[in-house]
Amino acid sequence: MHDDIATSPETASTPLVSALGAEGAHEFIRYLAASAIALLADVGSLWLLTSVVQVPYLLSGALAFGIGLVIVYVLSVRWVFSERTIRSPLAEFAAFALIGVVGLALNEAILWLLTSALGLFYLVSKSASIIVVFSWNFSARKWLLFRGHA
Repeated sequence: MHDDIATSPETASTPLVSALGAEGAHEFIRYLAASAIALLADVGSLWLLTSVVQVPYLLSGALAFGIGLVIVYVLSVRWVFSERTIRSPLAEFAAFALIGVVGLALNEAILWLLTSALGLFYLVSKSASIIVVFSWNFSARKWLLFRGHA
């Protein structure tokens, strides 16, 4: 795969490249950028639905998460990952979405725990869920969907 502005210049001596390999590091950086775009849509939708439209935060959290899921899927298959394990786009999206459902469950649990149980503002709770859900989504998607053929 060619170098691009999001991943260059990257040298073989950086810790991330050493841990993931050059292409894995490039994919991680591109996935981080794609996730940031999806996150903006997710958090923006969460805020809009909850604070403006007055949808309960757990429902708006699920809807906003779905919007982010579609965005990160499109970016993942078009820009982030160079190898694909599943050739059928429908089956691939289903598996991608299933991984996202686990991420959604983590997201909702963290939102509920930190907002309802501990009384934190819902956007603060969302900040905590971002780290956990991002880690789960990248790891599961890379290992199950985009690692190439063994």
